[in-house]
Amino acid sequence: MSAAGPSHDARSLAREAGRDASSPASVGERSRSAFELRDGELHAEGVPLASIAERYGTPCYVYSRAALEGAWRSLDAALAGVPHLLCYAMKANANLAVLDVFARLGSGFDIVSGGELARVVAAGGDPGRTVFSGVGKSAAEMRQALDAGILCFNVESAAELERLDAVAREGGRVAPVSFRVNPDVDPKTHPYISTGLKESKFGIAYGDALALYRRARAMRGIAIRGIDIHIGSQITDLAPYREAARKVLDLVDRLAGEGIRLDHVDLGGGLGIRYRDETPLPVAEYAAMLRGLFAGRAEKLVLEPGRWLVADAGVLLTRVEYLKPGPAKHFAIVDAAMNDLLRPALYDAWHGVDPVRPRSGPGTRWEIVGPVCESADFLARDRVLDLAPGDLLAVRAAGAYAMAMSSNYNARPRAAEVMVDGDRAHLVRRRETVAELHAAESTLPR
Repeated sequence: MSAAGPSHDARSLAREAGRDASSPASVGERSRSAFELRDGELHAEGVPLASIAERYGTPCYVYSRAALEGAWRSLDAALAGVPHLLCYAMKANANLAVLDVFARLGSGFDIVSGGELARVVAAGGDPGRTVFSGVGKSAAEMRQALDAGILCFNVESAAELERLDAVAREGGRVAPVSFRVNPDVDPKTHPYISTGLKESKFGIAYGDALALYRRARAMRGIAIRGIDIHIGSQITDLAPYREAARKVLDLVDRLAGEGIRLDHVDLGGGLGIRYRDETPLPVAEYAAMLRGLFAGRAEKLVLEPGRWLVADAGVLLTRVEYLKPGPAKHFAIVDAAMNDLLRPALYDAWHGVDPVRPRSGPGTRWEIVGPVCESADFLARDRVLDLAPGDLLAVRAAGAYAMAMSSNYNARPRAAEVMVDGDRAHLVRRRETVAELHAAESTLPR
């Protein structure tokens, strides 16, 4: 690893004019154009990835501003004619520069902690276009969100509703709320990211929702604003979306029959991407379904896309330290590890791996592994690559749930992050130092 260079302000990413309003094309197409081979070398937009590695060291995350903007504009354009608000699910990637890019486009945000709210504010985002999700909001976080003036709380339990009502009344305020309802719909995805089944910790049981809305109507500290669902992540089938949306809209109509009229319906996020051989939903097909469901309705549509906006807009750069052929498997030991990219170890997830300067040789079957002392420390398995020590590799689809889930396991500093904007590369998070890892700790008195 090498030390990172001087930091650049995230707000220096400005170049507002001259960017097309995107047609609703595939986000995958846009991301592939952001990271492609030129003259035998992989580039991020107009910048060679090798030059980024030389300047900022490895491991290093690299994001494309064009890919971020293209994805957001693509979804926004597909929903033209439907009153809507896109609230980026920032848990996927909370770097200030990423948030800044979306804030400049007029995006809202989906948050799950007070820390994420603080990041929205620091990046210039609008709290009034921010929804607060999550099952465990503390009283302090509630007060912070009320002070900031968020759009609404996505309330996930009766106990949370009671606490929010008390916190709001103590401060002489009224809290705007949606209820996250669990529609018990199977999203057909990994069980760890299925969030709308009845056994999930998330949301209020569908059958209990009507009674809780009635209860909330009588609370002085609560103002009912909407309804929310989120059935899971990495969804590639339209059917569960349609089933969940129909169930929630039926509930909206039942609420209206009792005089409880909602301002918005939040259908969550979860749109999947292609990591390996998945067939993602065409955004036009997804938007057409939503347009049909919301035709003639008064409620605004709110969506919470995360992975779909950012995954393909990022790569993880890593360098081959050693090649270790073995009797059963051959290991390529790189300087990135499970602490940098947890998804393969956690989900057995597949990420594409491309040499930055590919060779034309036949290649060898390699396990791409890191230096962390865990057998689960791998980035990729069984990849045929022509490798040599010192080679740079780009791990694809690393813009979502990558740096955001990284850790300091084995006392490893977290990687640098770089945003490419055309032919310029901006350091948007410097690499941590070893000294910073224990700066908040102390030994026992002598």
